[in-house]
Amino acid sequence: MKIKAFIMFMMFLMIVRFERCNGREGIIRPYWRKLKALSSSSSPSASDATFNVLNYGAKGDGKADDTKLDGKIIAPTSSSAWGSGTLQWLEFTKLKQITITGKGVIDGQGSVWWNDNSGMPSTKPTALRFYGSDGVTVKGISIQNSQQCHLKFDSCTNVQVSDITISSPGDSPNTDGIHLQNSNNVLIYGSNLACGDDCVSIQTGCSNIYVHDINCGPGHGISIGSLGKDNTKACVSNVTVRDITLQNTLTGVRIKTWQGGSGSVRDVMFSNIQVSGVETPILIDQYYCEQSKCKNASSAVAVSDIHYTNVKGTYTYEAVRLACSDSTPCRDITLDTIQLQQASDSKSSSSNGSFCWEAYGEVKTQTTPPIDCLQSRASNSKAASLDDSNKDSC
Repeated sequence: MKIKAFIMFMMFLMIVRFERCNGREGIIRPYWRKLKALSSSSSPSASDATFNVLNYGAKGDGKADDTKLDGKIIAPTSSSAWGSGTLQWLEFTKLKQITITGKGVIDGQGSVWWNDNSGMPSTKPTALRFYGSDGVTVKGISIQNSQQCHLKFDSCTNVQVSDITISSPGDSPNTDGIHLQNSNNVLIYGSNLACGDDCVSIQTGCSNIYVHDINCGPGHGISIGSLGKDNTKACVSNVTVRDITLQNTLTGVRIKTWQGGSGSVRDVMFSNIQVSGVETPILIDQYYCEQSKCKNASSAVAVSDIHYTNVKGTYTYEAVRLACSDSTPCRDITLDTIQLQQASDSKSSSSNGSFCWEAYGEVKTQTTPPIDCLQSRASNSKAASLDDSNKDSC
């Protein structure tokens, strides 16, 4: 286990108890036992001090693995503290059965990073990352104003996140709330997420993901992707997102893929989604592009078996947009009980509110607005010929 960090350590606020640290080797590595910190002026310690975590409850006995965070961890805002930059601020790697609980706060003080002219390193860190770990639990803590992503799980299994709060301004760039990549069997629930990017971002290599009872906003919504960038293969399957409230977000529930990718997104359920003032509540975008223009490509990440049930509320731009690939159309999409009203401050004058391109499936109930652009498979020879080969062997 290691924490890559310079931490502003406020002695009178901070109580961090590392009661059990059970990593691959069952110990706290010696070089991790001390955290270099910049203490506040009110601290009795020197302005540049080293604190031994063993003095605050860390055992390193290979048996205990509970970590309790009460108080506040504050990141330094001086560029000199970060050197040339780092991808992670706080990092836990290759652990089994690690739990972080408490009412404490991790504050990235990211505002100094969000301005490109701030003099901070160009590489912005994730506030808290878990890598290659199994049986991870994060409960009760708050993460705010991250330099970039707030909480990331990479190559982890059996993850549970609950009762956490993530908070950063809606215009803070690339500050995803919870980011999942190459992780399986993940449960996220009962949390409040406000950020400048996706509240929850589900990336390639993820399966068996269950997200429920989340309040999201501001932010970009709950997203699968982006996937397939730079002609890469991406695989995401068995995702359930339900009982979600989104307010004043860019999108509601979204799937986004780049042209030129391969692989698949399949078996996804979005249900009981309540939106308020959301630009586009339902979005599949297989032409995702972060630049002003991207090169057209003939391949795409296949999107299939996507189900939307009980999506209600107000939108400000377009209720439903299903923009699928010419070469690999979206298939087996279902829409059931969709009731989306145009908000009074809507950015669009469209009376329809829905758009489809190469999207095939079934509208099971009457919807508001009408979604008559979704085609049935039988209505088009291209769609009728699609089979499991579109899943691209994920």
